[in-house]
Amino acid sequence: MTWTAPEITRTPEPYVGDERTMLEGWLNYHRDTLLLKCAGLTAEQLKIPSVEPSGLTLLGLVRHLAMVERWWFRVRAAGEQLDDLYCTDESPDGDLEDIADADAATDFATYAAEVAAARAAAAALSLDDTFLRRRRDGGADEMNVRWVYVHMIEEYARHNGHADLIRERIDGATGE
Repeated sequence: MTWTAPEITRTPEPYVGDERTMLEGWLNYHRDTLLLKCAGLTAEQLKIPSVEPSGLTLLGLVRHLAMVERWWFRVRAAGEQLDDLYCTDESPDGDLEDIADADAATDFATYAAEVAAARAAAAALSLDDTFLRRRRDGGADEMNVRWVYVHMIEEYARHNGHADLIRERIDGATGE
């Protein structure tokens, strides 16, 4: 039997709530949107790239966003010591590029696990909790968890736009 990305019912974004409710609600809405763009596609369809010269795929986006969830919520904000999921020194963009032999079912399970772990890490933190982000130039920036939420909403919104175009190329499906 051929694996296909599961169907999903997207939870609507919140219209009323405190700051944390709004940030979490919008982030969850965008998480669901990514999965909605993949729903019903086979593993092979998820590997179809957008248009040349780009090699961007829906599966690559799922892998990338799993990595970003891990990186910002768990490694940066919560200070966990974790290895990278897909990238190496030899393949620094492995999340997006090393797709040919990737297993979609495993990558979707990894994404779900990383979202769950990110939610758990974030729940233990205040929006005002801070951490240092080391820069390549040796400096550091103080950031707070609130920034992480806003950045993640932006990250998903940008990539969900990519996902819209890739999905339309694959089977003509368009929509929210």
